[in-house]
Amino acid sequence: MNDQPQKELAIKAAGLVKKFGEERAVDGVDLAVQRGTVYGFLGPNGAGKTTTIRMLATLLSPDGGSATVLGYDLATEADKVRSHVSLTGQFASVDEDLTGLENLILIGRLMGYTRKEARDRGTELLHAFGLEDAARRQVKKYSGGMRRRIDIAASIVVTPDLLFLDEPTTGLDPRSRNQVWSIVRTLVSTGTTVLLTTQYLEEADQLADRIAVIDRGRIIAEGTSGELKASLGTGSLQVRLLHPEDRPRAEQLLAEKLNTSIILETDPSALSAQVSDTTQASTALSALTKANIEVTDFSLGQPSLDEVFLQLTGKPAEEEEAVK
Repeated sequence: MNDQPQKELAIKAAGLVKKFGEERAVDGVDLAVQRGTVYGFLGPNGAGKTTTIRMLATLLSPDGGSATVLGYDLATEADKVRSHVSLTGQFASVDEDLTGLENLILIGRLMGYTRKEARDRGTELLHAFGLEDAARRQVKKYSGGMRRRIDIAASIVVTPDLLFLDEPTTGLDPRSRNQVWSIVRTLVSTGTTVLLTTQYLEEADQLADRIAVIDRGRIIAEGTSGELKASLGTGSLQVRLLHPEDRPRAEQLLAEKLNTSIILETDPSALSAQVSDTTQASTALSALTKANIEVTDFSLGQPSLDEVFLQLTGKPAEEEEAVK
């Protein structure tokens, strides 16, 4: 891929628009993605994340605006864009009746490798992704985490300069998710740029150098994770209870004392909320003690990315992207 123009930005988009009938699924999106970074693209259900990625990957034609991808014009040099990018969507793109190795050999052959080169590359990727023991097993017999890894492996048989990852870890257990994160970090360390859409705020926090939040087809915030958290101008009170069954009462009390929405964390014993000062937090904690609600630990610090997302969009992030 040495014919690529040497431009600073991997993606530069201005005013991208995509309509479906009367609906503007993407409504004037601007993006500037630095090379060799992970760029997180976050938004609630139906916000336009997948539609934007499909335009940048040349699978959909924009109805307005302009963009360059790796220095190539999206409208006039789509073939060159396609030769330098790869897309891993939300659903497996490999043939489930073939084995893992057969899939990678097939893709290698389609990309111009000799049979030996394709087999060698497939074997190398299976080893790198911890799938060597499943090399001769049909993909339909893989676990969810294994399927996502073979799907990403298929996307990088020829290492792309830019990889679009659309919800790469949806539905995976924590161990499999961590394995995918490790793969993403390794790719970026070798120079690949990654544009990542995700419904997991922790994933964006862990991986993304910069994050854009999209809602109703428009970018409503952009920056590093730290910048987005600082934009709230508040702190975050994190509380963990001794007895999970006390959480409904604790939620009601904290909402009354803090005069704000309470976030129920994944941990059934945990809650969090935005607070403006330490006195407000102390008053709320005292109310829990008076109500005989036992607290095992608490902390006061920077708001979570989940809280930023909820504040910006008014919606939780843990919703799957609609097909738009």
